[in-house]
Amino acid sequence: MAGSLRVKRREILAFRRRVGSLDERLPKSAESLRRAAWAGLQDSMPRAALLSLHARVEGVEPSTWEHRSLAQAWGPRYQVYVVPKRDFALFTLARLPEDEKGRLRAQQMAERLHAHLRDRRMTDRELGTALRIGNELRYATTTGTLAIRWGGARAPEVWAVEVPDIDPADARRELARRYLHVYGPATANGFARWAGISRGSAADAFASLEDSLLPVRSPLGDEWLLAEDEPAMGAAETAAAPARLLPSGDAYFLFLQAAERELLVPRQDQRERLWTSRVWPGALLVDGEIRGTWRRAQHTMIVEPWARLSSKARQAVEAEARALPLPIERPIEVVWGT
Repeated sequence: MAGSLRVKRREILAFRRRVGSLDERLPKSAESLRRAAWAGLQDSMPRAALLSLHARVEGVEPSTWEHRSLAQAWGPRYQVYVVPKRDFALFTLARLPEDEKGRLRAQQMAERLHAHLRDRRMTDRELGTALRIGNELRYATTTGTLAIRWGGARAPEVWAVEVPDIDPADARRELARRYLHVYGPATANGFARWAGISRGSAADAFASLEDSLLPVRSPLGDEWLLAEDEPAMGAAETAAAPARLLPSGDAYFLFLQAAERELLVPRQDQRERLWTSRVWPGALLVDGEIRGTWRRAQHTMIVEPWARLSSKARQAVEAEARALPLPIERPIEVVWGT
């Protein structure tokens, strides 16, 4: 793209940490929780969203994921997400298929579920058994009329809600803005993969934002940035946080394509340790770079750095581990791997 803004890897990562509040936590408030969940917080691993909130907001407690300003939904790619309650439609209705077959499938599924649920709450297993359906019941979430609550241990509860008062195309446009702000610079194809929508729908959403986008030349090629984010992209780099423990599926490293992963973690052997073929571990963010992984079982956390960390960095990691807002009786004990 002629006249594109040129950005380097370091600038991109600093920008994403800045807009993601990973360099400095936000003071706790309903608005801060909304900003932390601006592009949704994946919660497919029990309480991953809670740990993502903790990495971005001060004073997060074990129950903060249930704050009145937040809600759960089967969001992008039908994964469990914690999202701002007032933005529920952006993570559900925005994904309503535009092709007739896909749209009818979602709407007809929603009608079946509503007819059976009425004013009741049921688990998805109970509902699926009653209607003799499986995971396809999640298609109904793209109508914006199916809410969920998943505590992590048992099957999620589902219930019917009113249709959001927003056009699906408008919701999709705003979801694209959220994606660009948190993952920018980015492309329409990347948005399609992340949201689980068609490339055509994603391209239309980006086209509708054309007047507010800035062409960017990044290490990955030609991409787009919200024009209003240009000052933040070009701002002087602030001091990165000494340590953050990002859970599996955190927005900071939730990438789906090899090139995007390589931008964040340049070494292939390290990428293979973070994006495994099994359940992903958490990411160890130290001084603004991912420098290892972590996993937890009850009160024991195994941290595996990819290179030797200074004593100061190790102390910062251990302090972060002890501060995790987990409902466990014993303090976290960090075991350092090799």
